[in-house]
Amino acid sequence: MPIAAQLEELRDFDTPLLANTIGYISPVPPHQYYLSGEIQSVTPPLGPTIGVAFTAEIDSSTPGEPGDTELYWKLLEMMRQSSLPSILVAKAVGSRPEHECMIGDGMAKTLFSVGCVGLVSDSRVRDIAGIMTTPFAVYCRGRAVHHEVLRFRFINRPVEVGGVIITPGEVIHADQNGVIRIPPDCIHDLAGYAIKNRAFEHEAHMFLRRTDKSPAEKRAHVQALVQKYGFNDCVSGAAPSKS
Repeated sequence: MPIAAQLEELRDFDTPLLANTIGYISPVPPHQYYLSGEIQSVTPPLGPTIGVAFTAEIDSSTPGEPGDTELYWKLLEMMRQSSLPSILVAKAVGSRPEHECMIGDGMAKTLFSVGCVGLVSDSRVRDIAGIMTTPFAVYCRGRAVHHEVLRFRFINRPVEVGGVIITPGEVIHADQNGVIRIPPDCIHDLAGYAIKNRAFEHEAHMFLRRTDKSPAEKRAHVQALVQKYGFNDCVSGAAPSKS
C-alpha cells in the first residue's frame, strides 16, 4: 500500500490508541516516541493530525538580532514538492524561552498552502482564531501575544521537542491527547494492529467496569483477550499499561 494511503488510514485512530499499539509491535521504548505533556493541542477540533516531519530550529525571542527567514522560504519549497502531508516540527532556541512565539495565522496559511497540515513545537503561537480558519493544527506550549523577529537557525536536521528526538521524514501523529512519532519499523503494520487493539480495548473495558467481577477474574479475562487478539506474540506480550 502506498505510504500516502497508510497515513490516511492512521487518521482514523486516536493518538493514545496508536501509542498503545506501538508498544505491542515495536521494540522502541515509549520514552522515545511520546512527547511530553507540555506539548498540547491549541486547536483541538482539528485533530487527528498526521504527516511527515520537516524540522527547524527557530529563535523568535532574542532581542536585538537581525531576522533571518531565508531557510523558511527554502523549507516551504521543499514542502511544496513533497507528495505527502507535512508537519513542521520546530525547536525553539531563543534566549527567552517564555517569550518564544513560533507562528501566527499568516505563517499558518502559508504553510498550509504548500501541504503542511500542522506545527509541533516547544514554543507558543498566536492568532489562534485565524489559524483555525485555515485549518492548521497546532501542538505547542500554549499562546503568546507577540515575538521578536524570526531567525531560522537550520532546517531538516534531527531536533529534540518534548523530550523526543524527531528526525526529518518520520511520521508524526497528534490529537487533543498529545503527540507521538511513529517508529519507522512499525508504520506499515500499525493500522492493522490498531484495528485489533481497538476491538481488544472495547471488549476489555466492558469487562473491567463490571462490579460483579473480582480483580483476579478481570486479570485473567484480560490475559485471555491478549491471546485472543494475538498480542501475546508481539514485542511486549502484555496488556496495555494505559487505556
